[in-house]
Amino acid sequence: MQEQESRATSYTTLAAGGDFRHELEIKRSRFITVLRRAGTEDAARDLVAGLRREFHDARHHCSAFVIGPDRTVQRSSDDGEPAGTAGIPMLEALLKRETAPGVTDLSDVSAVVVRYFGGILLGAGGLVRAYSESVSAALDLAPLSRRARRRICSTAVPHAAAGRLENDLRSAGLVMAGTEYQDRHTVLRIAVADNAETIAAASERLLQLTAGSAGLTPDGTEWIDEPLA
Repeated sequence: MQEQESRATSYTTLAAGGDFRHELEIKRSRFITVLRRAGTEDAARDLVAGLRREFHDARHHCSAFVIGPDRTVQRSSDDGEPAGTAGIPMLEALLKRETAPGVTDLSDVSAVVVRYFGGILLGAGGLVRAYSESVSAALDLAPLSRRARRRICSTAVPHAAAGRLENDLRSAGLVMAGTEYQDRHTVLRIAVADNAETIAAASERLLQLTAGSAGLTPDGTEWIDEPLA
């Protein structure tokens, strides 16, 4: 759950799972790009630290990350490359990535490019292109998902009816956000768009499915992964 409210109601990030890696060779230099989903600066910096240990003999471990639904945290590092030739191009590749036509909302992503020098100087322009292309090429192949802020609503139903009702709610297109089994009943949690109209429509649908015996109780908000459209 995000710690504070955001102006954004959704954004695009890496799909949940392990790191994503991609390698390019440019004029005999190896550029190994590693992408990690990172929701905090500490998580983003952990990627850099881990890759410094793994690729301890590499000359450069350049990095960039953007964090938060509103992309308020943006950092980059050239790590010994000429100023402005690595970290900033990498950051721009993250910030300018279109996740849909005209939409640039990629966030919670840490990118590190490990470079093994191949003996041929690339020049400032060549380095800018190499680092930018390394991140862009990795993003072309990396799995992405939608992160959406949803209002969590709950309903308490008898244990015997919970399984059938959950299936009916899923069939009706509602997103389930968890199930809690208590002593006397089961609490089903439903995630809906954070607006009054959608909550009212979900409540009405629940009343129809339960013949008026169950209602929704709106609770707080959570950020939930959803498939890209």
